[in-house]
Parts: sequence; C-alpha cells; structure tokens
Amino acid sequence: MMKKRKFGKADIDVSETGMGCRAIGGDAHGDSYGPTDDETSIAAIKKALEMGCTFFDTADVFGHGHSEELLGRALKDVREKVFVATSVGRDFYGPRPKRNFTPLYIGFALNQSLERLQTDYIDLYLLHNPTIRMIQRGDILAHMDAHKEIGQIRYYGVSMLTPDEGIAALESGPPDALQIPYNIFQSKGWEDVFSLAKEKGCAVIAREPLANGFLTGKYKGDEQFPEGDIRSAFREDDRKARGAAARELRRVLEIPGERTLAQAAIRFALRPNAVTVVIAGAKTPAQVEENMSAGDCPQLTDKEMKSIEAILKPQRNAGDGL
Repeated sequence: MMKKRKFGKADIDVSETGMGCRAIGGDAHGDSYGPTDDETSIAAIKKALEMGCTFFDTADVFGHGHSEELLGRALKDVREKVFVATSVGRDFYGPRPKRNFTPLYIGFALNQSLERLQTDYIDLYLLHNPTIRMIQRGDILAHMDAHKEIGQIRYYGVSMLTPDEGIAALESGPPDALQIPYNIFQSKGWEDVFSLAKEKGCAVIAREPLANGFLTGKYKGDEQFPEGDIRSAFREDDRKARGAAARELRRVLEIPGERTLAQAAIRFALRPNAVTVVIAGAKTPAQVEENMSAGDCPQLTDKEMKSIEAILKPQRNAGDGL
C-alpha cells in the first residue's frame, strides 16, 4: 500500500513515490530516454494512479510541452485528487533554447503550461535549475509570490544540481520545495541541505533515483543510445563506470522475488527523513508497477548500506563519475 508523507509546511500529504514524467515527453527534442508511444504513456499514468500515486512531476521543456499535454489528458478527471509539479526556465519557444527566468517569460510560460495541463492551477511550480547567482539574488522567488497570490500556483520551489545551490535557495526565501538529484551514485554532500530543509519546513523532492536508468541494472554501459536520448551525451567512461557499479549493486541488493535493484534504489532515496517524495521516471505500466511497489519491499539494511559504500568507494576515488 502506498505510504504518504507531509509536504513541507503545507497541510497536505503526497505519495512517497511519485511518477517522473520526463520520459513520456518523447525523444523528438533530445531531452528524453528513447522513443515512446502516447497511449502507452497514458496507460502508465493511469497505472500510477491505480497504485496510489498522487504526485506527478514534469517540466514544460520535456518534449517541448508534450509531457504536460499527456498529463493533462490523463489527469483531467481526477485533477483535485493529485499533486502536479512542473518546471519553468528553459525557454524552448524561440529559434534557440536558452535559460530564461525573467518575470515576463515566467508569466507567459506559466499560462502555456496551464493550458497544456488542462487546469487553472499548478500545485508546485519549480524554477528549472537556475544558477546559484540567480538564486542568491532572491528576486526570482519574489516574482513567484505574485502568481501564488492570484491562485495560479499553490506552492513554488527550485530545482537544482548541487548542495551549494540548495543552501543558497533555503537562505533566500525559503521556497516551499527543493528538487534535487539524489540516488545511490549521487548522495554525498546533501546532509546540510536536508538539515536546513527540515528546519525551514521545506519539502524535498528526490529526482533521478534510478540514475538515468542505470540503477535498473539493464545497462552494461557500452550501449549506443539513440539520438534524442540524453544518455547519448554521457561520457563513455562515465557510462561504463555506472554499468559496472550497477552490476555489483545488483548482486548485493537484489532479493529474487522480493526486491529488484530499481526498487532497492528507490528505497535508498526514501531513507533520509527530510525527503518528502521520490520521483521515479517511467514510460510503461510495467515500469510504473515496479517503481510504485518499492515501498512494500524490504528496507535496506545497515549491512547493505556498507556494501554500497564498499562498491562505490574505489570508483569514486578513481574519479569515475560516481
């Protein structure tokens, strides 16, 4: 049964495992995980709902709006029962994509997202990876308040890449939520962010718990990913390091019939008590079912946590991108 966690200071609970909807945007614009089928994507969203998922995360740039459009179609009849997050700041409307956090652009992009999502409000509106200098200025967050006051958004937050950016955001507002990359490969350095987020009552969303699919155990690291798949741009040595580490992790974390490597990876991301929701990407009902069942699988033991560290430490020391 899907467990829920309190969303920061808000009087609302969300499913502890959410659905990440980057992949369903498709690969036409080079920002996804290979080809998709729209009806399969909608079936995946419906499967998530069936399994108790209430948190759906996307961004307007995913598929240049296509991910939002599919969510809008799939969720329109249950809109009041779900929590939808989307992101803004990667301006894809002009001839060349660019970072854009001006008030005029955010207002325009917000209205476009509302239309695609077939709703008159967004539960969580995230700034999509602004620079630390932008975060420290604080004026971007102030602009979000205006949209909150008129009801277009309920909460706002910042999606980021590094712990330093997380601290800067928490000291500049704070926002209602932070979205961070957090998984077995990327777990170091977030302790101070978690502590300050708890102190400030800020929700924390852990994205990429499956490390771009490598923590499913399906990839060796020597695959040739197709154009449009973001992994095609990864350095070859990083892909190979991830593939090798995943093979070792699968050996120690997978429990046949009880827990897959992907489910162990999601359980890992759920461990910090500051984490509100883990958003696991999926584009098929089968992937959704595996992800949403993670909370029912055995928790990671202290022995398994030590094994994870033992597997990753040599590669980290060698600078292999883990």
